Amino acid sequence: MANWSDPRLGAVPHAAATVGTRDVAFDAGLRSYMLSVYNYMASGVLLTGIVAIAFAMSGMAAQIFYGGGILRWVIIFAPLLMVFALSFGANRMSTGTAQAFYWAFAVVMGLSMSVIPLIYSGTSIAATFFATAAAFVSLSLWGYTTKKDLSAFGTFLIMGVVGLLVAMIANIFIRSDTMSMVISFIGVLLFAGLTAYDTQKIKEIYAHVAGTDMMGKTAILGALTLYLDFINMFTFLLQLVGNRD
Repeated sequence: MANWSDPRLGAVPHAAATVGTRDVAFDAGLRSYMLSVYNYMASGVLLTGIVAIAFAMSGMAAQIFYGGGILRWVIIFAPLLMVFALSFGANRMSTGTAQAFYWAFAVVMGLSMSVIPLIYSGTSIAATFFATAAAFVSLSLWGYTTKKDLSAFGTFLIMGVVGLLVAMIANIFIRSDTMSMVISFIGVLLFAGLTAYDTQKIKEIYAHVAGTDMMGKTAILGALTLYLDFINMFTFLLQLVGNRD
């Protein structure tokens, strides 16, 4: 009787150890995945900033944006077309192609944003950038760690963005300064909320792509989403509080 043992007693700790190991491996993989997303996103923002400043300092931005012509509209609308192309065509792209497309988008976005140094002071741009960066980090961290489901919140925000686009188009014809201020204020709030929502969504996507060849492409798409949240929040905040030259 002293040597008798129930095999179930040995199975329980073994199963618990296996589950614990899987949890640790999953958490490590998730951290690595999110770090990849943030690296892509931050590198894209940096590349966009460098291109925007260089293009503005070269004098070419002023010639294109103030000189008129079709090239101005090509530069303005090219990033939007590229976003749609990457979002809807990513499944047909290899990871390498998606990466190249992402970097190309960051460059084109930099050309589009090169008008900003022509309008706002350098001090104002820098202060707004760092304020946006601090807000982005805080909101993304909250979205990553919160246990609250932000799905319903995200649906409301996306509907708000659609309404914001309609208001922006309408204001092109109305040209109301008051409406511009309201649009900028709402824009900051919407993309601040989307930063938290999108971070949680990217985190949840990892559970579906972990260990598959989709990880590379979904990381790029996640980076693009956060990149757009950051750029839009920065742009709207600059329009709201920026000092013009």
